[in-house]
Amino acid sequence: MASRNQNKPPPRTPLTKISSQDDGPNDKRRKVASGRITGSTAASRRRQVSAVVTNRQDAVVGGNAESVNEELENVKLEFTKEEVDVLLNEKIRAKKFDLKGKMEQMNEHINKLKLCIKWFQGNEEGHIQEHEKLNSSLESAERRFTETEIAMKAREEELNKVLDELKLNISSLKNKLAEEESLKLDAIVSHKREKEARDELEKLQAALSEEHQRAKQEIMDINQKFASVNADHKRLQEYNKSLQHYNRQLQTDVATATESVKRIEKEKSAIVENLSTLRGHHKLLQEQLTSSKALLDEAIMKKESLGSEIVILRGELQQVREDRDRQLSEVQELTATVAKYKESTGKSVAMLDSLTLKSDALEERCSTQIEQIRLLEQQLAAANEKLKITDLSTSEIRIEFDKKNQVVSELQQRLREAELQIADGEKLRKKLHNTILELKGNIRVFCRVRPLLPDDSHATDPAVSFPTSGELVGRGIDLIQSGQKYPFTFDKVFSFEASQQDVFVEISQLVQSALDGYKVCVFAYGQTGSGKTFTMMGRPEAPEQKGLIPRSLEQIFQTSQALKAQGWRFKMQASMLEIYNETIRDLLSPRSTSSDINRTESGGLGKQYSIRHDANGNTYVSDLTIVDVCSINEVSSLLQQAAQSRSVGKTDMNEQSSRSHFVFTLRIYGTNESTEQQVQGVLNLIDLAGSERLARSGATGDRLKETQAINKSLSCLSDVIFALAKKEDHAPFRNSKLTYLLQPCLGGNSKTLMFVNISPDPSSTNESLCSLRFAARVNSCEIGIPRRQTIRPLESSRLSCG
Repeated sequence: MASRNQNKPPPRTPLTKISSQDDGPNDKRRKVASGRITGSTAASRRRQVSAVVTNRQDAVVGGNAESVNEELENVKLEFTKEEVDVLLNEKIRAKKFDLKGKMEQMNEHINKLKLCIKWFQGNEEGHIQEHEKLNSSLESAERRFTETEIAMKAREEELNKVLDELKLNISSLKNKLAEEESLKLDAIVSHKREKEARDELEKLQAALSEEHQRAKQEIMDINQKFASVNADHKRLQEYNKSLQHYNRQLQTDVATATESVKRIEKEKSAIVENLSTLRGHHKLLQEQLTSSKALLDEAIMKKESLGSEIVILRGELQQVREDRDRQLSEVQELTATVAKYKESTGKSVAMLDSLTLKSDALEERCSTQIEQIRLLEQQLAAANEKLKITDLSTSEIRIEFDKKNQVVSELQQRLREAELQIADGEKLRKKLHNTILELKGNIRVFCRVRPLLPDDSHATDPAVSFPTSGELVGRGIDLIQSGQKYPFTFDKVFSFEASQQDVFVEISQLVQSALDGYKVCVFAYGQTGSGKTFTMMGRPEAPEQKGLIPRSLEQIFQTSQALKAQGWRFKMQASMLEIYNETIRDLLSPRSTSSDINRTESGGLGKQYSIRHDANGNTYVSDLTIVDVCSINEVSSLLQQAAQSRSVGKTDMNEQSSRSHFVFTLRIYGTNESTEQQVQGVLNLIDLAGSERLARSGATGDRLKETQAINKSLSCLSDVIFALAKKEDHAPFRNSKLTYLLQPCLGGNSKTLMFVNISPDPSSTNESLCSLRFAARVNSCEIGIPRRQTIRPLESSRLSCG
C-alpha cells in the first residue's frame, strides 16, 4: 500500500511566464483575435496536455511529480476566450465513489489552469512591451514632426521675406515704368508740335513751282514716314537723309523753308534720340519686370510646394495620431480583457485552494479505496479512448462552430437590411393607411348590437338579424318591426358575439392616424341602454372588457415607445369635459363636484367656458384643465376621476344612465430627432348621452330637463348631418354646444368614425330604427380630405415624456 505522502498532490509552483516564439506584437494580437494555436493544431495541443496530465497521474502513484511539472512548463499553448470560458466552467465528471478519478480530473484541471495563468502572464507582459514600443515610436514621430514643422516655419519665413523684397522691387519698377510712360507722353506731345510745324511748312511750299510741289509731296511722304517713327527707327533715319538731300536741292529757292526744315530736323533728331533712349530704357525695364515676375512665380511655386509638403506632413501626423489612438484603445481593451481574465484566474485560484483543501481531506479516504481504483483502471483506459475520440470530434465541432458564426453574421446583415426595410415599410404603411381611410370615406359608420339582457322584454327572438351570405356579410343589418324588414348597410356591423377586442381591431388603424399627425374623432350614438358607454369605456378593471378609450390609449403609448427606436419623441396632453344641459363642465377641475351642478341648475353663476376654433381647425375650450400625461397609468387615474365627476341618473330606460355628453381629448406632439419631422395629432373620443322619447323614459323634474336638453342637442346634430349630406352652404353648428364642439370633426379635415349602438329588444325597435336611419344619413356625408398637421420646432422641455 502506498504511503500517505505519495497520495498528496504536488506542491504548487510559482506562476512563471510561458516562453513564446519570436513573434512581433502584431502577430500576438492576431493569434489572440483568431484564437488559433501556433506551432501545432489545437487538437494536438490538447492531446499533448492530456498526455502530460496522464503522466502526472502516473507520477502521483510513482512519486515523480517534479519531472511532470517541468514537462508541463515546456508545453507552449495559446488559449482563446471560448477555451478559457470552457476551462473555467468545466465540471468534474466522475462516478460518485470514484475518488481517484475525481482526484485525477481535479489535478488535470489544476494543471490546465496553471498553463492558462502562465499564458495570460506571458500575454500581459507582451502587451506591456508592445505598449511601451508604441509609446516610444509615437514620441519619436511627434519629435520628428515638431522638428519638421519648425523647419517648415523657418523656411516659410524666409520665403515671406523674399516675397516682400520682390514686392518692393516690383513697386519700384512700376514707379519707374510710370515715369517712363510720362516721358513717352512728353515725346508724343513734341511730335505733335513737329507735325504742326510741318503743316506750316506745307503752307510755305504752296507758292512754289512744280518742283516745289514735288518736294512738298516728298516732304509729305517723309512726314507720313515720321508718323511711324515709333515702329521703325531705321526708316526714320533714311527719311531724314532723303529730306536733307531734297533740302540741299531746294536751298536756293526756298531759303526760308530750308531754315525752317533745319530747325524741325534738329527738333526731330532730338526727339528721335530721346525716343530711342526711352525705348531702350523701356525694354530694360520690361526685361527686369519679366525676370521679377519669373522670380515671383518661382517663389509662389516654391511656397505652394512647401505648403503641400506641410499638408502632407500634417496628414501623416494626423494618421500617426489616429494610429496612436487606435493602438491606445486596443491596449485599453486588451488591459480590460486581461483584468477580466485576472479576475477569472483569481476565482480559479480560490477554487483551486478549496479543492486542495478538499483533496487533503480526501487523502485518508483515498488510501482505503486504492483497491477499488485498481479495479476501475480498465474503465479509465476506456474513458481515455473516448477522450481521444472526443478530441477528434472537437475539431469538427470547431469547424461547425465557424460555419454557424458565418451564418450568424449573415443573419445579422439580413437583420440590418430588414430593419431598413421595416423603416421604409412604416412610411409606406402610413401612406397606404391614410389612402385607404380616405377611400373608405372621411365619416365612417360602424354599427354594434348588444346582446339581450335579463332586464329586456321576455321576447325570445331579437328584433335584428344579419346577412349570412354575399357581400353584405359583416356590413349589413336587418331590423324587424311589426313583421316588416328594414335593411341597412354600414362600413362594419358587429353582432352580439363581437368582443371588445374585435371592435377595437377595426379602429386601431384609425387611432394610429393620431400618432401620424391627423385629427381623429370617434363618437358613440344611440338610445339609452344600447351599450354606448360599454363600447367606449367598458370595464377597465377587467382586461377582456376594456372599452375603446383605454385600449386606444394603450395602443398609443405602446406605439410611441416602439417608435423611439426610429428617433420619435412624443408629448401628450389630456383633457376631459362633459356637456350637461348645454353647459360645459371641466371633469378634471378640483372644483368639479355635484355642488357645481346644483348651483348651475338653480340659476347660479357657475364657471363659464367658451369654445374657439383656430385657422388650422383646432378646437380649444377656454380655462379647461389640460394635464401632461406620460403613461397609461396616469390616464387611467384621470379617467377614474372623470367618471366620478360625470353626471348620471336613473330613468325607466336604464338603472344608471349618462345624462351628459362626455368628451375625451388627447393632443399628441411628435418630433423625429433624426429627420427633424414634427407632427401634431388630436384624438377625440366621445360618449354621447342616450336618446329616447320622453314618454318612454319616464323622466320628471330634473330628469325631464336633462332629457329635453339631450334630445335638443342630438336634434341639432341631426340638422348638421342633414345639411352636410345635402351639401348646403350653411350648416347650423352654433345651434348647440355639442355641434359647435364637433365642428372640425364633422365639417373640417378630421377622420371621423361614428358607432351607432342598437338594442335588440323588440320593445326598442322605434328608437333603433331612428338611430339606424340617422346613421345611414351620416354614412352618406362627405367632408374635406384629412391632412397631416405639422408644427413648429418643439422645445426640448415639451417632449420630456418621450
